[in-house]
Amino acid sequence: MTALPTGCNAKRVTQCVVFAVLILSIAACGEDPGERALSGAGIGAGVGVGAALLGAPLLPAVIVGGAVGAATGAATSPKQIDLDR
Repeated sequence: MTALPTGCNAKRVTQCVVFAVLILSIAACGEDPGERALSGAGIGAGVGVGAALLGAPLLPAVIVGGAVGAATGAATSPKQIDLDR
């Protein structure tokens, strides 16, 4: 079994994985800007959880990831970014 990086423990990793699964489970592509912003926020927050697994503080990473994802989702159209092709 691979050892966890310094500063990580099993409880933190479990919390981050559970949080990521919950966030990503609500993330889905949308057709209008509001739906795309919401799904982008979910995906961005999931990326923030990944950053937390690498040592970043969990809450700021999730907030920044969610904000960047929401802005990206709101600013793009389905023709620009469509993962359902």
